Amino acid sequence: MKKITLVLACLFSGYTALAQQVDFEEYDLDNGLHVILHQDNSAPVVTTSVMYHVGGKDREEGRTGFAHFFEHLLFEGTENIEKGKWFEIVSSHGGNNNANTSNDRTYYYEVFPSNNLELGLWMESERMLHPIIKQEGVDTQNEVVKEERRLRVDNAPYGQLLNAVCEALFENHPYKDPNIGYMKDLDAASLEEFQAYFKKYYVPNNAVLVVAGDIDMDKTKKMIKEYFGPVPKGAPVVRNYPKEAPIEQTIRTKHYDSNIQNPALITAYRTPGFGSREAYVLNMISTYLSNGRSSVLYKKLVDDQKQALQVSAFNLEQEDYGIYLVFALPLGETSLETLEEEIEEEMKKLRTELISERDFKKLQNQFESNYINSNSSVQGIANSLARYYMLYGDTNLINDQIDIYRSITREEIQDVAIKYLLPGKKAVIEYLPEENQ
Repeated sequence: MKKITLVLACLFSGYTALAQQVDFEEYDLDNGLHVILHQDNSAPVVTTSVMYHVGGKDREEGRTGFAHFFEHLLFEGTENIEKGKWFEIVSSHGGNNNANTSNDRTYYYEVFPSNNLELGLWMESERMLHPIIKQEGVDTQNEVVKEERRLRVDNAPYGQLLNAVCEALFENHPYKDPNIGYMKDLDAASLEEFQAYFKKYYVPNNAVLVVAGDIDMDKTKKMIKEYFGPVPKGAPVVRNYPKEAPIEQTIRTKHYDSNIQNPALITAYRTPGFGSREAYVLNMISTYLSNGRSSVLYKKLVDDQKQALQVSAFNLEQEDYGIYLVFALPLGETSLETLEEEIEEEMKKLRTELISERDFKKLQNQFESNYINSNSSVQGIANSLARYYMLYGDTNLINDQIDIYRSITREEIQDVAIKYLLPGKKAVIEYLPEENQ
C-alpha cells in the first residue's frame, strides 16, 4: 500500500512539471483586429479561428437568437465562396471546421494540414469582409434553426431545463431568454435588421484571430495583414445591460415538459461572472459535490441512500452573471421535497464545515489534470487563447489560471458557500411531466 501511495504522489506532483508553458505572440492590426499566434511545429497541423464578442445576450427586446442565427448564416456563402460550398472546400483540402455560440461569444474555426494555412485565413477573412446576407439565405437558415430548436429544445427530454432556470433567476438581464432565441422573433425580423446586426458586431475591432500550430511566424503575419488588413473597422460596441436585484428569498416555480415521464428537481443560484475569483471557487465546489461516483452528492443520493437516479452540480460560467445549479432525478417513491432537503443538508455542511484535507487534495489534483488536458492539443490551445483574451481580458491566463486554483483554500470554499449558496438566495424549480399540470 505504501508503494502505491508513493507512486500516486509522484504522479500528482509531476503535473506541474508536465504542464508546458504555452508561448504566444499577440498584436493588433490597424483596424483593431487582435491577433494571437502560437507556434508548435511538432505536427503538420494548423488551427485558424476567429472569436467574435457577440452572443445570445446581444439583442434587442423582441429580437432574440440573432447571434446563434448568424452562426449558421455566415456559412451560407460569400462573394467569392459559392452558396453551400463552405464545408466542401474545407473537407476537400483535408480539413474540418465548425462554430458554436454562447450567450457571450461566437467562435468559428478551421483545422487544416499546415500547408493550407492560407486557405483558412482567406476563408475567415471572407466571412468577415464579404458575406452574402440576402433574403434567400435568411429563409434557408431560419428553417435550419427552427429544426435545431425542435430537436434540442422543444422535443428533447429536459431540453427546456436551462430555459426554466434562466426564467427563474433573471427578470431584466438578457440572460433571461434562451441563447437559441424564440422563433417568432426570427420570423418577425427584417432583412435590414439582420444586415444591421452583422455591421454592428462582426467587425475586426470586436474580434480576435488566433492561428496556432505548424506555422512560420513571419509568413503568417504577412498573410494576416494581406487578408484581414483591408477589413474596415467598425464602430465601438457599447453594452449597458440592466442589473439584477439580489435574490432575498427562495423563488419557487414549476415547469412542465411534455417530453418527460419522470420529474426532476433543480436548485439554482445566481452567482458572479467568470471574471471573478469566486467563479473559480464555485468550479471547485461543483467538482467536489458531483464529479464522479465518489463525489459527495452522488455517493450520498445515488449509491448510499438510493434516493436519486442521477444528481449533478454545475457552475455555468457566463460573462455578466453565472448560474450555479444542482439537478436531481428522484428514484422510486422519493419526493422532490426530500431531494431538496438532502441537497440543502450538503450545502449547509459546506457553509458550516471545512471540507476534509483529503477531499481538498483530491480537488487540487483534478484541476491540475484538467489544466494539462485543456492544453494538450493545438485546437484546444487556440480556443483557450481566444477565450482568455476576448472574455477575460488576459491572454496569459492560459498559463496563469492554474495558479488561481492552486491558491484557493478550504476556508475560501466555505466563505463562497456562505456568500452565495444560501437557502434564501436560490430558485427551486420543480420540472414536471406536462400530464401533471
